[in-house]
Amino acid sequence: QVQLAESGGGLVQVGGSLRLSCAASGRTFSSYNMAWFRQAPGKEREFVAGVKWNGGIIIYANSVKGRFTISRDNAKNTVYLQMNSLKAEDTAVYYCAADSRTQRIVVLTNINEYGYWGQGTQVSVSS
Repeated sequence: QVQLAESGGGLVQVGGSLRLSCAASGRTFSSYNMAWFRQAPGKEREFVAGVKWNGGIIIYANSVKGRFTISRDNAKNTVYLQMNSLKAEDTAVYYCAADSRTQRIVVLTNINEYGYWGQGTQVSVSS
């Protein structure tokens, strides 16, 4: 079991930066692939970035590639999302998620494969 809590959201201007954090409880955090998803008003929740349990694979949605960086610190049970060059279309609630299975070989983008979720943190980018 993994419990997740996001922090770091807020209001920022276009071109600005934010760093989201997701603190996890449980001794097995280091065994889970982790991901960030986001959901804008009136839209479906979408994959943003994911990192393998050992950090060996990192993938991004095309819309954030080159601007966002996902990382994890297994010693601190925390995963991060550094967001640079923010755009108005990045405005959304951002969710941290853990894979339903431990030590999966690949990082998946399908929302249904993630069984543990945080409560979300609002990111608003003003133009």
